[in-house]
Amino acid sequence: MNISILDKLVAGTGALLFSMSVLSSTPDPTPDPDPVPAPCEVDCDFTRGPDPTASYMEAESGPYSVSTVPFSYYEVSGFGGGTIHYPTNTTGTMGAIAIVPGFLAYESSIAWWGPRLASHGFVVITISTNNSLDDPSSRAIQQENALNFVINQSNDASSPIFGMVDSTRVGGMGWSMGGGGTLETATGTRLSAAIPLAPYYSSINDFDQIETPTMIIACEFDGVAGVAYHASPFYNSIPETTDKAYLEVSGGGHWCANGGDANDGLLGKQGVSWMKRFIDKDTRYDQFLCGPDHAGNSAISEYRDTCNY
Repeated sequence: MNISILDKLVAGTGALLFSMSVLSSTPDPTPDPDPVPAPCEVDCDFTRGPDPTASYMEAESGPYSVSTVPFSYYEVSGFGGGTIHYPTNTTGTMGAIAIVPGFLAYESSIAWWGPRLASHGFVVITISTNNSLDDPSSRAIQQENALNFVINQSNDASSPIFGMVDSTRVGGMGWSMGGGGTLETATGTRLSAAIPLAPYYSSINDFDQIETPTMIIACEFDGVAGVAYHASPFYNSIPETTDKAYLEVSGGGHWCANGGDANDGLLGKQGVSWMKRFIDKDTRYDQFLCGPDHAGNSAISEYRDTCNY
């Protein structure tokens, strides 16, 4: 099924989103394997990798080779299974990122981000949800459960990612209702960085309490989560005191931020830079977030920020 047909299918379900959300199953949250960390006060530079350039950031992958390990629904708790993507030719601990799909979608819809982020020095889990009808709040819980799973894998001597994850530095991403769930997760104190992709959220929210550094990637012609009702007001709700950015992809439909098309260079550069800046505290990536003339880029229809970070 091509994207345009699937967009129409998803758009046709828009009127049912609220009523169907009551059918979604919210899993019981699993205990955090580690307590909420105190803010970093010393030795807060987790710089990794060569000095970045625009061409380097827009390339198909970063400096690290990536391996993957899949986990079925029956091997995990609190979400619908997924895949861990991790770098193989680097050492030391890294930040972890959990990525959640949207309504009626599965892991495959957001899988592009897994190896892209991992190739720049993150341990990434891309997941499916317990039920494709799960609402944003359920997806937020499942995102937390996925982060717990990755941290527990890092603590397991039999795991291929043993000892690789710094549990004090974690991020969240999600598309559509998964993006809404990511915004909900960001209202807490756990995430170091968040990137909602074409986020959808139709309920009352607490986004005005978000202190997590958050980049919203929106799609100019989104017919499902229209920017005027979702991405733009969500961004405006986040306090100006919070590090935040709003990137709107020119001409994009609801799938514009999922990767696998002509926007890959832009998405990789901006998405990886956000995670490097706020999970790794790496200020070398400021140049891609605050430095360039985003308005002069024809691939970007709108860009807002609270620079300098």
